[in-house]
Amino acid sequence: MSDKPSVLFVCVHNAGRSQMAAGWLRHFARDTVEVRSAGSAPADQINPAAVQAMAEVGIDITDQTPKKLEYETAEASDVIITMGCGDSCPVFPGKRYEDWKLDDPAGQGVEAVRPIRDEIRRRVEQLLRDLAPSPAA
Repeated sequence: MSDKPSVLFVCVHNAGRSQMAAGWLRHFARDTVEVRSAGSAPADQINPAAVQAMAEVGIDITDQTPKKLEYETAEASDVIITMGCGDSCPVFPGKRYEDWKLDDPAGQGVEAVRPIRDEIRRRVEQLLRDLAPSPAA
């Protein structure tokens, strides 16, 4: 892994879970981690309930757009986090993978999205601790 690790969040539509996870990681890591997100079948826009839920905690994800998962993006990432895409998310050998089982916020109101947002925050905080270099002995 390079001095600046790169993390790719992948879900089917790249409109809810992966966008919220990317928003949290950008917020916490600032510029110490390269953050990417993509989807196997991207939606036309980010889920408005995800945008609202993140805005409630002071994180603006309105400048993000759903992107198609490209081979080059996955290949250039150190860690790939999948979220509910099952077989529609390709596997790239030699990458660190985590599959986060999370409810899908698609079609849900902000009340249902808040607990998903909060669980993603918890997992992103743990991921960031895992990515932090260990102090020299």
